[in-house]
Amino acid sequence: MTASGLRARLVVTRPAFRLDVSFEAAPGEVVALLGPNGAGKTTALRALAGLTGLAEEGHITLDGRPLHTEPPDRRPIGMVFQDYLLFPHLSALDNVAFGPRCRGASKAEARRVAADLLERVGLAAHAAAKPRRLSGGQAQRVALARALAVRPRLLLLDEPLAALDAHTRLEIRSRLRRDLAGFDGATVLVTHDPLDAMVLADRLVVVEDGAVVQQGEPAEVARRPRTDYVARLVGLNLYRGTGDGVRVKVGELLFSTIEQVDGPAFVAFSPAAGALYRTRPDGSPRNLWQAAVEGVERHGDNVRVHLGGPIAAFVDITPAALADLDLSPGRQVWAAVKATETHAYPA
Repeated sequence: MTASGLRARLVVTRPAFRLDVSFEAAPGEVVALLGPNGAGKTTALRALAGLTGLAEEGHITLDGRPLHTEPPDRRPIGMVFQDYLLFPHLSALDNVAFGPRCRGASKAEARRVAADLLERVGLAAHAAAKPRRLSGGQAQRVALARALAVRPRLLLLDEPLAALDAHTRLEIRSRLRRDLAGFDGATVLVTHDPLDAMVLADRLVVVEDGAVVQQGEPAEVARRPRTDYVARLVGLNLYRGTGDGVRVKVGELLFSTIEQVDGPAFVAFSPAAGALYRTRPDGSPRNLWQAAVEGVERHGDNVRVHLGGPIAAFVDITPAALADLDLSPGRQVWAAVKATETHAYPA
C-alpha cells in the first residue's frame, strides 16, 4: 500500500500473554479485529491509542508518520469506547465540542463543528440533551460524533454496539455503516460479534491467542475459514486433511469435493447441506459415514443434531425429519453430504 493509511505491528508482552499482530488499513477502509474474549483485540486497540506500550519490535505508522513514539494526546486518533464515556454533566453538543476545544478551537468554532456533526448523525434535535436523556443508540451516535470532531486520521471503535439491545443494535448497525462510509481516514473496529464485523468491515483480521490466524474480505473469510473458531462463527463444519485431486482424506474418511486440492487441505460444508438416515442410503454418489447422535437442539426453525464418530459434525434437519428419524442421544445414524456441497481449499 502507499504511505497513506495505517501500517502496524503491535507487539505487547506480558508475563502470561504475548500479542504480536500485523495489519494495514487504507484511508476510507474499515478493518475489524475479530476474535474470542482474551484474544488480544482490546490490547491491540489500546496499543494503537498509546494507552498500552509496545515492545521494541512493534511499530505504528499513520499516513507515513511514525505514531508509536507519540504520546496519546499527540496522536490524530478518535476513539469510541464500549460504554461511550460521555460526560454526564455536558449536553450532547458540548460533549462533541469538547475535543475541538481541547485542541485550541474557540467556543463558537467548536460548537459549530459539533452542531454539524450532530446533524450528520441525525441528532440535531437532541443537541441540548444530557446523556441520561439519550437512548443507547443516540448515545452511541454522540460518542461517534465526538470522536470525529477532532478530525482524526484513525478512528478506533471498541465494541461500539455491545451496550445496545438486540432491536436497537440492528438499526444502529446499519446507521453506523453509513456514518463510517463518510469518514476518509482509516478505521479499526474491535468486536467479538461476527455479524457486526461482517456488516461494518471491509476487511477482517481474525485474532486468536494474540496472533493473526486469518484475514481477508468478509465473504472470503466466511467461505474459507481456517480455524475452528472462524468456522463456528460462520456456521460451517470444518476439517483438516490431505488432498489428492478431488478427494480429501480426513482421518479414515475420504471426502469427494468439487474443487481439486493436493497436499494439506481444509474441507468445509454447511450443517444445512447434511442429511441423516436410519439405514445406509442408496442412490446418487455422496460422502457418507456412520455417526452417533450426541445431542439435539432447536436452531431457528430447524433442529441441529450434534454428531460424534469418525468426525464431529453438526447437521440441520426439520422437526418433521427429527420425528421420522426418532433421534435421541446414542442412536446410530448414517450421515451424508453431496460432493457438490463439500468445499475444499489449501490449508
